[in-house]
Amino acid sequence: MSIVFALSAISKSFGKNNQVNIIINANLQIKKGEIVALIGPSGSGKSTLLHIAGLLDTPSSGSVFINNIECSATTSDREKTYLRRNFLGFVYQFHHLLQEFSVLENVMLPQIIIGKSNEVARKNAIELLSLVKLQDKLLMSISQLSGGERQRVAIARSLINYPSIILADEPTGSLDNDTALEVFSLLHKYAKEKNISVFLATHNHILAKKADKIVQINSGTLQNYTDY
Repeated sequence: MSIVFALSAISKSFGKNNQVNIIINANLQIKKGEIVALIGPSGSGKSTLLHIAGLLDTPSSGSVFINNIECSATTSDREKTYLRRNFLGFVYQFHHLLQEFSVLENVMLPQIIIGKSNEVARKNAIELLSLVKLQDKLLMSISQLSGGERQRVAIARSLINYPSIILADEPTGSLDNDTALEVFSLLHKYAKEKNISVFLATHNHILAKKADKIVQINSGTLQNYTDY
């Protein structure tokens, strides 16, 4: 399978004279359709690494490759925005849905932003919301949904532009165990069906073991995790 996403020698430091090392020479390759789980203790750098992977933060050194396009500290904000909108999908622990918009409008929005017509965006959004079993809640407001339903909307939104990879930062962290498994199963199922890669940060080792590969970050160092 082709490599759709890679981290190459990524390091991130903070503080005076960059004395605090958060990420140290991280390297990772993710194949098309591959689901990779990132585990590690709180404060180990999982979210920082996901933010760098999603071009939301800039590494101190190293590069991110998305479909063989290199992004580094010198890449312009304009190019990063283009890559995020067209090749990346995001799911967070807290859904970041727009309260003033309906379920349908929230899922349509990423397609409107990249220039799709309302008709096309609506059609694609309805299809995805049907896949995540929310076809009967299209016009509801976000406040009317349960936590699990909101995360299902977030998953549909992350898939709407058919990204190369979904970056998921603790997407089930605020949910109970049963709902967490349901939400993760949906993400896993539709990512596999559409051959979309997933890079998932999680504290939940039960969910992590359902990934194709697990990597662990500890004290800023990224390594393969084989203790199943």
